[in-house]
Amino acid sequence: MLPQIVFSLLCSFLCFHVVLSRSLPSQSHQVLDVSVTLQQAGEVFSSKSKTFDYGQLVTSSSSSSSFSLSLHPRSSLLKPIHNHNYTSLTLSRLARDSSRVNSLNSHHQLALSGYSRSDFKPVYDTVVQPEDLQSPITSGTRQGSGEYFTRIGVGQPAKEFYMVIDTGSDISWLQCAPCSDCYQQSDPVFNPSASSTYKALTCHAPQCTSLEVSACRTDTCLYQVSYGDGSYTVGDFVTETVSFGRSGSVPGVAIGCGHENEGLFIGAAGLLGLGGGSLSLPSQIKATSFSYCLVDRDANSASTLEFNSARPGDSVLAPLLTNSRISTFFYVGLTGLSVGAQMLQIPASTFEIDSNGRGGIIVDSGTAVTRLRTEAYNALRDKFVELSQHLRSSSSFSLFDTCYDLSSLTKVSVPTVALHFSGGKTLQLHPNNYLIPVDSAGKFCLAFAANSGSLSIIGNIQQQGTRVSYDLANKVVGFSPNKC
Repeated sequence: MLPQIVFSLLCSFLCFHVVLSRSLPSQSHQVLDVSVTLQQAGEVFSSKSKTFDYGQLVTSSSSSSSFSLSLHPRSSLLKPIHNHNYTSLTLSRLARDSSRVNSLNSHHQLALSGYSRSDFKPVYDTVVQPEDLQSPITSGTRQGSGEYFTRIGVGQPAKEFYMVIDTGSDISWLQCAPCSDCYQQSDPVFNPSASSTYKALTCHAPQCTSLEVSACRTDTCLYQVSYGDGSYTVGDFVTETVSFGRSGSVPGVAIGCGHENEGLFIGAAGLLGLGGGSLSLPSQIKATSFSYCLVDRDANSASTLEFNSARPGDSVLAPLLTNSRISTFFYVGLTGLSVGAQMLQIPASTFEIDSNGRGGIIVDSGTAVTRLRTEAYNALRDKFVELSQHLRSSSSFSLFDTCYDLSSLTKVSVPTVALHFSGGKTLQLHPNNYLIPVDSAGKFCLAFAANSGSLSIIGNIQQQGTRVSYDLANKVVGFSPNKC
């Protein structure tokens, strides 16, 4: 009898071990190449400005067309700043990022508080100033914004412009002449009078009534978009032809023609709204899917932004969730996190959307550092510190409270970090996705931070090197490492 009991216990242990090994990454540690990462960081200021490749129109097997655009990190657009060092560059990036998170938190809170378009009184036959259409914003630093750019054509004949991509907003816009208040951009300002397809929207057009903040002047629709970092754009809401390279275009896309623009968009002509709302670019061109792969922000390379292309077959799939209070954000079903192949003790409700629209976790192209609810971040940090005692700790840096001095190392073993999605799918991150340099001397920090609000955000540092596919038709988001 005793041997049978022992055998039964041994079998139970082995069965549990097999189940656990299937649900978690098999590796507990992986190698971070310190020297290569620092070399790339050191080359960011010597990069020469690039000429963007034009997008291509690729015929697909479906009734839709597959559009592909070149996608570049911000450092490839702006001229080298020789009087800056990597520390100041990192600080400016993190300042922009904090402002970005403030913006998303504000948008989230407004939606939860029942904010609607009816809260704003339309203005008729007057000269509208930015403050007339103001929504709550907070101040930010003027360091230039937008970490990833693409090049897209506007008007007929098409003029090409550098545009920031943003999955956290819906309205696409660009600076327009006459421009009473414009920031510096790399391209000439768009001139509506030079386009044969420019058409102002009336105040009663469906696109105008779909705006969150709008006004009316001589039956012309006016728009405003304000961001939580103090940036804003105000102007005419119009329809135009949008071109994806030299051969593909879509007519009648509603965009903002901004005559008063201020804030953190230095370099780009405007912004492409890739969110989930009805006025976003994917919604207007009736895309069934879109995807991007974000190269390392310090890399001297590029990738693509694609619409209606098939996602890679090896994608790690996460369910795309709906929040009834806000349509813009792309929520995904995250069930937990693991560090060093050990699941963290985080309640399942931490990443769920409750009945009031609170909570949840979104995938965002504009946020750099992944933000987790405080209890989730503390659990991740504490486990990472516990499993990294062989690393030489260093002082905190800006919003990062967990840093290491790797200056004397060429390569180093670090604990794995993985995201676990509903359905049992696991995305194991590359070390460069969570341990990043903050100076050129070898100081690396854990690239996660706490968010005091209920919203969690998967940022673009964690997305770098991974093709992120938003399959809108099938309501899933796919993550495919090494598919840039």
